[in-house]
Amino acid sequence: MATDCLFREDSYLQRCSATVVGVNERGIVLDRTVFYANSGGQPGDVGMLRTAGGGEIAITTAGYTDPAKTEIAHVAATTAPAPAAGETVEAVIDWPLRHARMRMHTALHLLSAALPFPVTGGSVGESEGRLDFDIPEAGLDKDEISEKLARMIAADAAVTTRWISDAELEANPSLVKTMSVKPPMGTGRVRLVEIAGLDLQPCGGTHVRSTGEIGAVRVTQIEKKGKQNRRVRIAFT
Repeated sequence: MATDCLFREDSYLQRCSATVVGVNERGIVLDRTVFYANSGGQPGDVGMLRTAGGGEIAITTAGYTDPAKTEIAHVAATTAPAPAAGETVEAVIDWPLRHARMRMHTALHLLSAALPFPVTGGSVGESEGRLDFDIPEAGLDKDEISEKLARMIAADAAVTTRWISDAELEANPSLVKTMSVKPPMGTGRVRLVEIAGLDLQPCGGTHVRSTGEIGAVRVTQIEKKGKQNRRVRIAFT
């Protein structure tokens, strides 16, 4: 059964009521959730499920159970009895952790705009993140890139999402910047994230509402990972 992924429409939702659909070896499956599931370099959310009887089940992460990324399982921290199918629970995320990742994920979108090269990998953390770029021999300057990011953040550009069809994305392949991670397709539509005047690309991750919310970041390291692969790390200051 497909999970209603509430975070795709509103990244700021911190809790929701949900019904347990089932429990399997992957975790607890709900009919709807605010928990982001691990994908695209962004870790799954941490939090808890509160049962109708007042119990709390700590959740260490969430992940998709299928390649099409339609069903999400919530992984419990302990072997305590899981809620039964049909039971109503409240799903609550660790908001400070999620918000930090939202800020970093949005900052990485800006990094991909500051360095307009194909992206070969990436990772989103709560205090730092990185992108790997397919770049031929090139002199990348940490301070110069940091200054570009600072200007983009200071612009306080709006961050919005919209949906396009799979066919529209196939007709516009240049929208996809990532070489190793392809946007989820097969459901008939793909989510675009737009940073006004700065960036537009498919992405299923969570983001802040404007670049000004990101806060100060800097490039901390540029590593050579291969003949044409450069790893650029950024961190909050």
